Amino acid sequence: MDPDRPHIVVIGGGFAGLWATRALASSPVRITLVDRCNHHLFQPLLYQVATAGLSSPDIAAPLRHILRKQQNVEVRLAEVRDIDAAANRVVLEDGGKLEFDYLLLASGATHAYFGHDGWAQHAPGLKTLDDALQLRRHLLLAFERAEAEPDPAKRAAWLNFAIVGGGPTGVELAGTLAEIARHTLTNEFRNINPSDAHVRLIEAGPRVLSSFPEDLSGKARRQLSKLGVEVSTGIPVTHIDGSGYHLGDEFVAARTVVWAAGVAASPLAKTLDVPLDRAGRVPVASDLSVPGHPRIFVAGDLASVQQDGKPIPGVAPAAKQMGRHVADAIRARLQGKRAPDFRYKDYGNLATIGRMAAIVHFERLKLSGIVAWWFWLAAHVFFLIGFRNRLVVLLNWAWAYWSYQRGARIILGHDDEDQPRSTRQA
Repeated sequence: MDPDRPHIVVIGGGFAGLWATRALASSPVRITLVDRCNHHLFQPLLYQVATAGLSSPDIAAPLRHILRKQQNVEVRLAEVRDIDAAANRVVLEDGGKLEFDYLLLASGATHAYFGHDGWAQHAPGLKTLDDALQLRRHLLLAFERAEAEPDPAKRAAWLNFAIVGGGPTGVELAGTLAEIARHTLTNEFRNINPSDAHVRLIEAGPRVLSSFPEDLSGKARRQLSKLGVEVSTGIPVTHIDGSGYHLGDEFVAARTVVWAAGVAASPLAKTLDVPLDRAGRVPVASDLSVPGHPRIFVAGDLASVQQDGKPIPGVAPAAKQMGRHVADAIRARLQGKRAPDFRYKDYGNLATIGRMAAIVHFERLKLSGIVAWWFWLAAHVFFLIGFRNRLVVLLNWAWAYWSYQRGARIILGHDDEDQPRSTRQA
């Protein structure tokens, strides 16, 4: 690459970072895309990996492969330690430094436990492939532990599943887990009946899927109940440990609690040394640049953006639009023009509850049930990166529809708790 060309550093290979990078393919710039993972992840389907419906490569693709034909990009596998905004410099964990003319910070978000960080070891979240694989192992092992447990009370605890958070991720996890227990695992165990598993979805607010209209939220709740999910609303979880959780003052013995209740911005935002909002995100200017730092842009879950008095949601379509906008803004700056203002186009909300059950909301259009499920399926297959991913996911879903089977039900890895007793070292 021509070293005299303006250097753009993009931190994060998610939707915002990747879409910005690809939008600059024909621009006379050189780009360094930095990510601590070597792949781009289609996060909306991450729960499918966690519940053994899909394998990791079905929803992820190597960044180098995606960008192999874009000659003005260098991919750097590294973790960023600091951003020196005054010196236009990014400092890496290995001590390396990247000087930039423009910077896009799109490092996403992580789990938020609302001041109860100690709950993390007992209630894992779902943000990365590592999270999904760890959760998949735990979910499958819960049935194995219940099968081998002679004590009825301890067995019941292994078959108690709680998902904390009634947003799309929580709803999708709860519905899918109920289907696994009642259909996928039928006739596979001798000492337990998997359909005895109790799946509870817990939402501290008044209703699940609060970003949807109230009537669709009600339909989603009824569809969950039909699948066998107990939906608890209006009472927050007050404590979580290795033996279970407290719902208000009530203790429930459960060996599996999944956290889907909140997100926190990437800690990299703090290194910019600018005011942050309550969630740790960066309030940006109308062109998505950082106030006081016109050469630094923030996009995706890390950006705090208001439009028409409402916050722009942290969803994939918004991140893609922000990424493309940052590319336009940088091109305008290079041409000596004013960067345009960002305007988010809302393409609606979708959430799947289970087999042939979903809800869709787009402007005046409201769908639920089987029609919404087909709409959801088509949208997610269409937006997957790469023909192979689309084809594999479509075939896997077709097979799962007809057979209720999940081909990725392989338990990988172990630790002292997971390792079978017969193979543990003394």
